[in-house]
Amino acid sequence: MEVPVLDGAKLTRDPQGLSAELGAAARGPGFFLLTEHGIPEALITAVFAEGDRFFDLPSAEKARVAIDATNRGWAAEGTERLDPEGGAVDRKEAFNMGLDLAADDPRVLAGEPFRAANRWPELPGFAPTLRRYFEAVQALGVQVMGLVARDLGLAPDHFDRDFDAPMATLRLLRYPAGDPAAGIGAGAHTDYGALTFLRTDGVPGLQLRVRGSDAWTDVPDVPGAYIVNIGDCLMRWSNDTYVSTPHRVLPPPRPRRSLAFFLDPNPDAVISALPGTGAPKYPETTGADYLRSRLEATYG
Repeated sequence: MEVPVLDGAKLTRDPQGLSAELGAAARGPGFFLLTEHGIPEALITAVFAEGDRFFDLPSAEKARVAIDATNRGWAAEGTERLDPEGGAVDRKEAFNMGLDLAADDPRVLAGEPFRAANRWPELPGFAPTLRRYFEAVQALGVQVMGLVARDLGLAPDHFDRDFDAPMATLRLLRYPAGDPAAGIGAGAHTDYGALTFLRTDGVPGLQLRVRGSDAWTDVPDVPGAYIVNIGDCLMRWSNDTYVSTPHRVLPPPRPRRSLAFFLDPNPDAVISALPGTGAPKYPETTGADYLRSRLEATYG
């Protein structure tokens, strides 16, 4: 299955043409590679470096910011199982951050779903670097959702109000090297949200399942490009017009790092069949209720 390469420069030069290319990818492999996206490579390199600093800390230090019910903090290796039916736990560790809110933000004090202060380690420079990156990819995500809207026959700003304060999650990930026979880096799964924007360090391991078969194929690495894929929330929102594709990470031949940005909508976004997509195949839900149901399955 070929993963198409889309030229992000068309976001401003030819958004209608780019939206058609995105739509074809979303109905086909469910993955595409996005070049010329406008996010500085220096910022991406800095985030990788901050991830290295964090993951190299002693486990006791990382445990001080252990992941909580708001999906923020450190997830130790062996604590996640993305493929519950496969049996194996994932051989990876992660650090999660979300929309950066102060502890006294009214949304936090009111207990709104997935609203919380981030859990920052005591590493100077770590939080500001991740904040800058989060904001940059969130802005890119809103632009790409504008392409989704165009492709589905909606106004380009149709989704803007649903992603102005999203439940997006930035995950810094590290996979130890290992024999593929010894386990799995990340079990076969589909992503939960609308879109995922992934950068890797070039070490292989990511595979997607070929549509309509049990075969797996490697996702190519194109230097400087984001790997973007459709998540289950957008598949549901589009009433199965778009499709999410199962993917996995094999234990890599050497340690592997990646930056995954999961663009989930606002907690109160109404997820129901979009206009023009036919009779609804799923009951209406909200962004928060849908994300909660998926996280509970992952963490048990």
